[in-house]
Amino acid sequence: MSCSLTQGYTLGCRDSVGGVPEVRFIEFNNVTAITAAAGVVSAMTTAATTKFWKYQLPKQTSQFTETTNASEDAGTIFYQQDLQIVLNKMSASLRNEFLLLGQNRLMAIVTDRNGVYWLLGSEGGMYLTAGSAGTGTAMGDRNGYDVTFTAMETIPMLSVDAGIIAALTNA
Repeated sequence: MSCSLTQGYTLGCRDSVGGVPEVRFIEFNNVTAITAAAGVVSAMTTAATTKFWKYQLPKQTSQFTETTNASEDAGTIFYQQDLQIVLNKMSASLRNEFLLLGQNRLMAIVTDRNGVYWLLGSEGGMYLTAGSAGTGTAMGDRNGYDVTFTAMETIPMLSVDAGIIAALTNA
């Protein structure tokens, strides 16, 4: 059988934390090749002069989830990847950047708070699917943006080797 199990799972140390401190975006069509094996991206090629743009995120505001969707009746399985990011301080330049993000099909590399990099939208791309901008009410409320990106993929998200991140990212 080609779907044979390959390993079990044991409880490890409690040394994992939640959250997303940064995300990198690129236009989907500007990624020309991805080399991956066993769920890990070891190389990625982008079109000439293009790289991922890094967005730093405020602490304890952003997250991503991957939901497995399966139908026993239809014999199908797919993975929905949702990335929710928060950026503080509304501005015309940030508004314009969200407009561009919304007009594009994207690929994202998300850094989790454990220092692991995850590739979202590797097969079909991610799209901006929801968002809001607001000033808040009280002096201590957020003035900024809350935006959601969604991908529907045939495979689970891939981990990205940390050694290739710097070469893929704009300074």
